[in-house]
Amino acid sequence: MIAPGPVRVLLCDDSAAARAVMSRMLATDPGIKVIAKATDGGDALAQLTAMPAAERPQVVLLDLEMPRMDGMTALPLLLKAAPNTAIIVASALSQRGAAATMAALRAGAVDYVPKPSAAAGGISGGQFQAELVAKVKGWARMRRPAVPSAARPAPPPVSVARPMVAERPAGSAQRPRAIAIGSSTGGPQALAALVARLDRPLGAPVIVVQHMPAGFTTLLADHLNRIGTLPCSEAKEGDKLLPGRLYLAPGDKHLLVKDVAGVLVAQLGDGPPENFCRPAVDPMLRSLVTACQGRLLVAILTGMGSDGLAGCRAVAGAGGAVLAQDEASSVVWGMPGAVAKAGIATAILSVEDIAGRILAAGADGKRT
Repeated sequence: MIAPGPVRVLLCDDSAAARAVMSRMLATDPGIKVIAKATDGGDALAQLTAMPAAERPQVVLLDLEMPRMDGMTALPLLLKAAPNTAIIVASALSQRGAAATMAALRAGAVDYVPKPSAAAGGISGGQFQAELVAKVKGWARMRRPAVPSAARPAPPPVSVARPMVAERPAGSAQRPRAIAIGSSTGGPQALAALVARLDRPLGAPVIVVQHMPAGFTTLLADHLNRIGTLPCSEAKEGDKLLPGRLYLAPGDKHLLVKDVAGVLVAQLGDGPPENFCRPAVDPMLRSLVTACQGRLLVAILTGMGSDGLAGCRAVAGAGGAVLAQDEASSVVWGMPGAVAKAGIATAILSVEDIAGRILAAGADGKRT
């Protein structure tokens, strides 16, 4: 069992400035401790393997572009040396960086943090710090070995507007006309787990908003296309949203849906960010409530903040069904937690069970 205490982090970046800034950011949270800093992948591997097993980092923050040994070369070696360590890669905000990030996720990294360029103001922004801290703590919790029941403290009560085991009435028994998914921090892995389980034809399109920069969503769509049986693509202006296909909102564009002569059609918007995000979940859901007249099934997955809460209120008010990912399987229980605590979730489920509900609702006409 891992001893209690701050999350232990090994920070690997060839830039001394980046190491210093990220170290200071992490030090603002008493639940995190940077125990080692490395200048390249080989240095990180040497430091990690020299540590006693009980003192090794729970999280490695790994830059991908470094001299001598880069992050992609180091990644499998670090995972072999410490299989339970969560590796979060730091990626440049570029097409090349996006491609490297997706390759790293396929190779075993759990997540990524986009590292803004110096031209964009460096990595000193508050949003970057919040995301960095949330991902480090969230993934450390997800990778922590289970505590034996005899030693496990009683969990604190969960403040939700209804019992966790209960389920709200589902509303209309009609097949949903669209299935909508919203996700953020930890979302790429949650989406991959969900999409891999959607292994039967669906009678409705699946429309996804994942908080991601431009360039990254194109490659995420390709990543999901390889994993599941549903064809997946980044949505384009004027796309007819066809049943049995998955459409991902492009980075830096709101994805809205309109009914045009009985056909659901994608519209991309440059409106202001909502909940500090573009794409955002709320505008997608508002448009879908109107286009589908409430015939919706919505799943809110892991993520920081409360994007999707207002939209889910509108969905529930129109008779649609809302599923929220449970806290145990969420890297950050912000977005799904907000929906759960508001009492508007039809059910609070693991990703695996959410996939089952989607299949049941979309494949054979049953509603959750």
